[in-house]
Amino acid sequence: MRLFAIRDYRRLFSAQIIALFGTGLTTVALGLLAYDLAGPRAGMVLGTALTIKMVMYVVIAPLTAAYVDRFSRRILLVLLDVVRAAVVLALPFVTEVWQIYVLIGLLQAASAAFTPTFQAVIPDIVTDESDYTRALSASQVASTMESLLSPVLTAVALAFISFNWLFLGTSAGFLLSGLLVLSTRIPDARPSSGHTRAWDKAAAGIRTFLRTPRLRGVMALNLVVAAAGSIVVVNTVNYVRDELGGSQSDVSWMLAASGGGTLLAALVLPRVLDRISARTVMVSGAGVLVGGTIAAVALIAAGLTTWTGTAIVWTVIGIGMALIITPTGNVVRASVAPNAIPGAFAAQFSLSHLAWLITYPIAGWLGTNAGFTLAWSVLASLAGAGAIGALLLWPRHDGRRAVTGPAKPVRPAHRTDRSTLSKAA
Repeated sequence: MRLFAIRDYRRLFSAQIIALFGTGLTTVALGLLAYDLAGPRAGMVLGTALTIKMVMYVVIAPLTAAYVDRFSRRILLVLLDVVRAAVVLALPFVTEVWQIYVLIGLLQAASAAFTPTFQAVIPDIVTDESDYTRALSASQVASTMESLLSPVLTAVALAFISFNWLFLGTSAGFLLSGLLVLSTRIPDARPSSGHTRAWDKAAAGIRTFLRTPRLRGVMALNLVVAAAGSIVVVNTVNYVRDELGGSQSDVSWMLAASGGGTLLAALVLPRVLDRISARTVMVSGAGVLVGGTIAAVALIAAGLTTWTGTAIVWTVIGIGMALIITPTGNVVRASVAPNAIPGAFAAQFSLSHLAWLITYPIAGWLGTNAGFTLAWSVLASLAGAGAIGALLLWPRHDGRRAVTGPAKPVRPAHRTDRSTLSKAA
């Protein structure tokens, strides 16, 4: 609560929450729009659109983090919200699939630039070191909660309105986010010089992941989450509409089943993590996701496509995702020196999206052209490989201290060093 007593942070965080949920609602509505335009090939359309999203996140987010200190961050955040509002407002009027790809490219480029810019602002508004760490955690919790609640909110909304109205609502949300940013006092950053320095900032966190055993394990677990999650995110629309004969609202409720499983596990996990190590919980989550993907393959291969069976499998996948995603932030923070935390979070942001970049095309393109059985079998294999990789890469007896080297002292007075590092986020 001390953190939210800071006026500028409170407004900026509210803007992030609104923007996150706007992106989440747009993703669900996009799947329904793809079905309207492409019918049985909606999975391929959605898979392509989400692949474009991941390309933007993997490429643009690190570049923005490296160069954001060369612009007025307040104006940049507002412009990004305005761009997203305009793009979302245009989506209901598209008549061709290629138009979706163009608009999604613009939307996700803006979203990919928003997150690192937001994180670069935090240390200049939240000056206390402990509050700064809490602010990073709050940002990650907000991202996690958006993925849990967006399908549920969409399902409720679709009970009363057409999915096209969701685009109008999320467009208004982005404008509100921009107004909140506009009312926030954000100081300009001191620009850094040199392309080499900028690239070093963007790549520092990734190098940390590659040389830290437990973080290499997290990289493998990212693949498990993406492999199982792609089945739910990409294929639910066609699976519910074509295999189960459901409606638009049924699509959202099936997505909500997965989100509900994630939310249930996330509520229980804090007490569990007090007694059980994060490694045990996360590896167990990988096992749950591998089992969930195999069960999904069994459902479609055996022709057992029932509402109850699908809802159970989707819920199990949601639970497994929570077991991995929820402790990730604490694992990242415990694995690096305090002055490397922003770069580590930025690396996790890019690397996790890189995993989705691999799995989205498999779910969308292979699922459409070769059928769910083959596509889901490939994804189940990737989930199994990620789980085995995590077991091998993350030592069982892993100490709690950072394994990347001794922590360098970080004092609030040294604002330049911390601000510079934070922009890698």
